[in-house]
Amino acid sequence: MLSPDDLTGAGLGLRRAHLGSLAENIPSAIEFLELAPENWIGVGGRLAQILEQIAESTTLVSHGLSLNLGGQDPIDMAFVGRLKQFLNRYDVKYYGDHLSYCAAAGQLYELLPVPFTVAAADYLAARILRVQDGLQRQIVVENTSYYCTPGQEISELDFILLVLEQADCLMLLDINNVYVNSVNHGYDAQKFIASLPRERIAYAHIAGHAGSAPEIIIDTHGAAVIEPVWNLLADAYEHFGVFATLLERDENIPPLGDVVAEIERINELQTTQSA
Repeated sequence: MLSPDDLTGAGLGLRRAHLGSLAENIPSAIEFLELAPENWIGVGGRLAQILEQIAESTTLVSHGLSLNLGGQDPIDMAFVGRLKQFLNRYDVKYYGDHLSYCAAAGQLYELLPVPFTVAAADYLAARILRVQDGLQRQIVVENTSYYCTPGQEISELDFILLVLEQADCLMLLDINNVYVNSVNHGYDAQKFIASLPRERIAYAHIAGHAGSAPEIIIDTHGAAVIEPVWNLLADAYEHFGVFATLLERDENIPPLGDVVAEIERINELQTTQSA
């Protein structure tokens, strides 16, 4: 079992808009990079060369998009086999996916909510265990943003705790998703995070979002991180101690220098809380 302390510092989601800059030089503020394996498995040519170069220069983690842990389709074990080879080849520290579903007889290209029920938690845990057996490693599962709660019987928090315990997996704590859900569904974000098991948190995400109404906000990863989300990250550090944290930016991607300024704020928070 990996220790959550195996990964430290601040990281960035690897996007092709920044590939050229990162291939030349990875700024000192960035201690690790996260990639989506679906975008890289099987690539060749210049892209493969850049990935090799980046992998030699920094720590990589991997956050997937298509495992479909909550779906009804069988787990694609052929994909899991290719994934295992990829993770080993590039010495990827952590791999994981979302506590959601994204396929039903074909990819849906969306992360859709699963029911917060004991039965659904059991089902997800069993599928996570199968993936872990195939990869021969623990995986990291992320709490997702959601906008409806079909068939809910237990709280989101209790659902996540059940999955983590039964699957004996780790957690990717998305701070922005907690904030988005707390606004949209009316719960206390600080209490939610404080109730999570620190020993399961491998690392965290932080990102921006969009607001479409005073009481509804949408997880987009297309804007700068807002102050309440920064404050929630600081509260999490104060409660648990510092853990590795990564900035996501998937839309309206600015130049690398602008992104690094936000990563430096992660570093500042980590330094302050470690003092």
